[in-house]
Amino acid sequence: MKLDSALREWTELAGQSCVLNGEDAQTNYGRCTTGESRRLAGALRPFECDHIIPIVKIAAQYKVPLYPVSTGHNWGYGTALPPVDDCVILDLSELNRIVDFDAETGVVTVEPGVTQGQLAKFLDQGEYPFMVPVTGAGPTCSILGNALERGYGITPHTDHFGAVLAIQAVLADGSVYQSAHAGFGSEQLDRAFKWGIGPYLDGIFSQGNFGIVTQMSIALARRPETVRSFLFGLKRPEQLGELVIRVREVITRYPGIVGGINLMNAHRVLAMTTSYPRERVATGETISPGVLHELCQHNLVMPWTGFGTLYGSNGVVKAAQREIRSILSPLAVRLLFVDSRRVQMLLKIGRLLPHNLRSRLNQKLVMLERSLQLVAGYPNQTALPLCYWLKGKPQNDVLLDPARDGCGLIWYAPLVPMKQESVIRYVHMVSSIMNKYKLEPLMTLTSLSDRCFDSTVPLVFDLNSETGRKNAENCYWELLEEGKRQGFLPYRVGIQTMKWLSQNDSPYWQVSRRIKNALDPDAIISPGRYV
Repeated sequence: MKLDSALREWTELAGQSCVLNGEDAQTNYGRCTTGESRRLAGALRPFECDHIIPIVKIAAQYKVPLYPVSTGHNWGYGTALPPVDDCVILDLSELNRIVDFDAETGVVTVEPGVTQGQLAKFLDQGEYPFMVPVTGAGPTCSILGNALERGYGITPHTDHFGAVLAIQAVLADGSVYQSAHAGFGSEQLDRAFKWGIGPYLDGIFSQGNFGIVTQMSIALARRPETVRSFLFGLKRPEQLGELVIRVREVITRYPGIVGGINLMNAHRVLAMTTSYPRERVATGETISPGVLHELCQHNLVMPWTGFGTLYGSNGVVKAAQREIRSILSPLAVRLLFVDSRRVQMLLKIGRLLPHNLRSRLNQKLVMLERSLQLVAGYPNQTALPLCYWLKGKPQNDVLLDPARDGCGLIWYAPLVPMKQESVIRYVHMVSSIMNKYKLEPLMTLTSLSDRCFDSTVPLVFDLNSETGRKNAENCYWELLEEGKRQGFLPYRVGIQTMKWLSQNDSPYWQVSRRIKNALDPDAIISPGRYV
């Protein structure tokens, strides 16, 4: 058999410990928070970057499809599973070298297995004044993998692929692609100027399946003199549309100073800060308005909570703070500007309060402290507990893995124009559809610019219940289709949605398929992924 021959040659190349048969691959990579399953042909775990080219050549010789993953922590979008059956997982997590770092410019070149936590430790040990492009997924997730999926954060470089300067990739025939200036012998220029010269081709490796990216150079944001966050509540949900206008004004006035602004509904904040009130929710139902009101009152949570961060010199941040206060104050309640020093002071004051109030305040302040660490470029697990909301609170000080721990999670992540009418219509759409399927409507709107929000909606469900899984799946598809009808299209999708994309035969996808057929006619690399 072709697969047996390929497995044998891979074993001769990399060693027995690096090659898994189909059964072992299923055990190690088969779990997924979405409830999706795929038949895996095997898995490879190379320890040397030099093995990637011969691995690909063997795959091409025997026509065995490979599905590369960086760390396999793509929770909510497919984890480590491929879009189609019978692929061999190519696990690149052991390729974790920080290949190069320019301490003057902050450009770092990494392999696929370099995680947010590893990069943070490297910068900390070297006392380098630069920030990790963090996400809510936590310290065990790949820097390179997130950038390729066009992930984003709320640190100064919001668009993570936008910060990518150069790429090295292995194509399906085993040849190596490099960014434009490297072909002239100047990798240094490649790591200084994103666009190179001639057609910009690096972008096809983002949300594509044209090659296996083995190195990436990324510009890190320099740590500013001052990092100060602001948070506020919106007491009356009917004012959300007007708040959107004011958020847009803040972002427009302070480009490069405001990293990004999150707007989170009450359900989303509660999912990150408190236990699910299972004993007060009837089987097959969601939290009632009365119980939701009580939880919000007890946990000091507003119908909508805003969170943003200012970066810059102390003088610039102070000036921006004054103007932002005047812009938001007419609508915002409990508008607070904080840094880590102020949180520590509030924690000391909190120790003097009565026990009941002290406990609630401390919980809020600890959450705020962790959020401040995140926006300062220090990865942590602040956002991950929402995956565990229905399962119960995860253990403290344990590296969380929602797939390993059997969490049910599907991400719906559409783009929403930053316009009053669009946001109101979008929130109504999500709320009504999720209520129909009896799923808790956890919503966040994150500014990507002064024109557009990305909304992340986690569909959290009981993975052990076939009924619960089907219900979440049906809810997802209705959100996707109704969102498409109303003009809210996703910025990224999970493995189950790739066929939905491929049904579109617009010129864009026609050209994408022609490029794929030219570079990878036998669909060796990530068949079915986006293209």
